Amino acid sequence: MEWLEIVRKWKRNIDNYFTYRRTFLLITVVFGLLLYIGPAFVRWLSQSNISVEDVAERCLKDRLTPFYFGAEDFNANIQHIPLRSQEKAYIPYTGNGVFGLHIHAESPLFIRNGRILSLPVHYHPVVTVLSALGSGKPHEATVVHYLSGIVHKYQCYNSGLYVSYQYYAHRTLPAILVQEIKIVNPTNENFNLGLQQTKVTNWPTAVSQVVTFDRDSEGAEYQIYTGLINIPSSSGLVAVSVVSKNVPHTLEVKARSSSSIQVLTAVNYSEPISQVEYATWKDVVEKQAVDHMRRALTRANRHSFKEDHMNVWSQLWSTGITISYSKAADAINGDKINATMYYILSQVSSPYHEETTTRQKKAELANSLFYAEGCFGGYHTLQAANLWRELSTVDDVNTAVSLWLLTLEKQGCHNLIKAGASGVVQAMVLSFGALRFSNQHLEFNIHPKYLHRDYTFRRLSYGNLTHVNISVVVQDDNKAVLYVALDRSDKSYYACDGGCLDDPVLLGPQKKMFPVKLTDPVTAILYITYDKQHMEELRHTIHLKEIVEAPAHEHHVIALHKHGHHLGGLPTLFWVSICFLIVTFHLFLFKLIYNEYCGQQQDKYRTRYGKL
Repeated sequence: MEWLEIVRKWKRNIDNYFTYRRTFLLITVVFGLLLYIGPAFVRWLSQSNISVEDVAERCLKDRLTPFYFGAEDFNANIQHIPLRSQEKAYIPYTGNGVFGLHIHAESPLFIRNGRILSLPVHYHPVVTVLSALGSGKPHEATVVHYLSGIVHKYQCYNSGLYVSYQYYAHRTLPAILVQEIKIVNPTNENFNLGLQQTKVTNWPTAVSQVVTFDRDSEGAEYQIYTGLINIPSSSGLVAVSVVSKNVPHTLEVKARSSSSIQVLTAVNYSEPISQVEYATWKDVVEKQAVDHMRRALTRANRHSFKEDHMNVWSQLWSTGITISYSKAADAINGDKINATMYYILSQVSSPYHEETTTRQKKAELANSLFYAEGCFGGYHTLQAANLWRELSTVDDVNTAVSLWLLTLEKQGCHNLIKAGASGVVQAMVLSFGALRFSNQHLEFNIHPKYLHRDYTFRRLSYGNLTHVNISVVVQDDNKAVLYVALDRSDKSYYACDGGCLDDPVLLGPQKKMFPVKLTDPVTAILYITYDKQHMEELRHTIHLKEIVEAPAHEHHVIALHKHGHHLGGLPTLFWVSICFLIVTFHLFLFKLIYNEYCGQQQDKYRTRYGKL
């Protein structure tokens, strides 16, 4: 048969030129080339089959680029519309403790009802730019930037035109909602874009009037709405007044230019009142709302207007927690922690930073902040699954905030909560590690078995001028150790590990290491105080049966967090080697089978010809 003759001819040629050593060497070289060149070739091949990237998509990527690093560090949350895979469905939200707002065209303002901002006002302040004629449907995304307290939204069109929005509930002027809209038109044609604002819906008690303010450089008109809001499950009412700029119905954006508009909204409301008291309160809340708007217009043109707001958020975030990422199922990671902290801080006022707060009031707030005795009194909240709720709706956010504030209050942090957002963030970070201020010292009460991830508790306030940093580091031997340092201090501070059997260690800006001790009965693993004598006496009050160095965590526990399973991670080279051996084995197996088959065929024909 001719094909068998061709195969034998190729086999003889291969056998002449390729020995087993040459074959092995060739396979190694080819495999190496595929390993290093293959991915780039596949990417080039795939790109050659894809059309040119959509203009709107490229525009959106350019707008989001400044936030990518922040999102990787969980300091921002990026959402495309519709939501893409791996993105978190945390709602875009802004608030400052006076009012809150879900950034959505149909969302009402929410004002305080008890501990949280859950009472809806029938006023919808969000301004939306309607789609440009002939530009198609825009590509959209929102970014909640936690560190600055600003929500960004972007709309990009295939024509090249794009709209950027910024929303923030101002921190130093807490009655003011700010919306900044900028439209950029890089094309060669003019656009007339529509602006839409829902404003009032289903608010029968609201009355309105139009006013102007001399401090508005544009001479725009402002609408005042004042009315009553019923408190659910109560006979009480709230008098509410909203003052907002009237936006034009259309906005012209000339070719190769941009146009900006700033919309300020002032919100003011009373404490719960009865129906008969409304006549008196109506004029009061309306006048105060107008005064808030007048003050905001005075400040709006200054460069520091937005910076003041951002600086307050930056100060709030100076205290926080950093935690190593865990791949274990249902593990709490930085994305959920920072998002939860952001929503809670958005629903808590910061009177210490507000312009209208008197010096005497600020001194009272500072005393509340520095008197943290008894906070936090429970077990560490990173293990409290009930507190870590879904955050995809306003109801989810309100439920989570309510549970957190109630928990902190009942666990001894009521004085910190009185200090406003600065105190709440301190209380939350204390609760993450069951850190507790107790009788002249700060103690770290977490059980050693929970120290299987790296933690850093950042800038805990101890007194007026002292900030403490505490780190937990899991070493290569799977044992955890503690590091303590002071950002700044007004006096000498000392620390000791579990049991305080060793001499107190003087703390400073350099990290000091402490072993993690396991005691029987279980006690705190770290104590910090400015009173050295108190610490020396403390060892006589901690009555222990036994104290040993905490054992190393089992390998499967560490592997579960690092790799998402108990088997642990294996290096890439291991898997490459396994794949190479499998491929090589099958090649040699194929050669053996081929030799066996061809040899039998050759012997059969040789026997047949021998008989002839």
